[in-house]
Amino acid sequence: MKNTPRFAIIGFGEVGQILAQDLVAAGCEVAGVFDPKLVQPDSIPALAAVGPYRPAADASDAVRGAQLVICSVTAEQGLQAAQSVAGGIAPGAFFVDINSVSPGVKRQSAETVTAAGGRYVEAAVMTAVPPHRIKSPMLLGGPNAADFLELASELGFNAKVYSTEIGKASAVKMCRSVMIKGMEALITESLLSARRLGVEDDVLASLGETLPVPDWEVFARYMITRSLQHGRRRAEEMREVARTVSEAHVQPLMSRSIAERQDIAAELGQGVDLKQDLDGILDALLAKLPG
Repeated sequence: MKNTPRFAIIGFGEVGQILAQDLVAAGCEVAGVFDPKLVQPDSIPALAAVGPYRPAADASDAVRGAQLVICSVTAEQGLQAAQSVAGGIAPGAFFVDINSVSPGVKRQSAETVTAAGGRYVEAAVMTAVPPHRIKSPMLLGGPNAADFLELASELGFNAKVYSTEIGKASAVKMCRSVMIKGMEALITESLLSARRLGVEDDVLASLGETLPVPDWEVFARYMITRSLQHGRRRAEEMREVARTVSEAHVQPLMSRSIAERQDIAAELGQGVDLKQDLDGILDALLAKLPG
């Protein structure tokens, strides 16, 4: 018989909503969902918290009676979210931390959840969630990872145990993000400059000869629009990446700059039609810049 635990979601944004939908589809009952934006009637979390998704008054209320808690808040709220469930989490309940935070923050969160009686599981989601939903590749870490994997597999998660040591799985994700979010920032800066100087076609052609991407124009458009659409969240993650790099005793020079560029992308992206082709997007962004 399939195990269908009652679950709670802390952080009812895009990722939290997707996972909640897929868990309900798998036959799970909702204990509750919580997001600070639930108090704003017109916010995305508030509008989505209908039907089976019981909006809770706070995080402790949301997790009460849940056997599975998924935490999917923004990077800067990761530790606070773990602390917020301490008064309500059931003994032995899994607390699956999918937040993009540094290994050090994961370890602090684990201590908090463990002290409250929960079973902390580190989870590093290794790709964008919307295309793959609950089947997004996920690395699990910590002493409870193997036990959670049994349940996760039944529910449709695409997960594997990476390490029994908390922090290793997140280290993989954070170090990868230096490259992925960095490429977004570099491509944006390169092509905005090239467009204004009238040489973007030659720059794209040269990139195509140097780096074997099938269609650089399509790739560049994808990378730039990801920053424009999710720049704020990416900037928060990159600040956690910088923390990770510092924890490794390496100077986070690039990571800090990438965070700044992602913040700028979020501002520039407001009001831009992201369905345009690359030329249209670059022109729309340049119209917002001085010069």
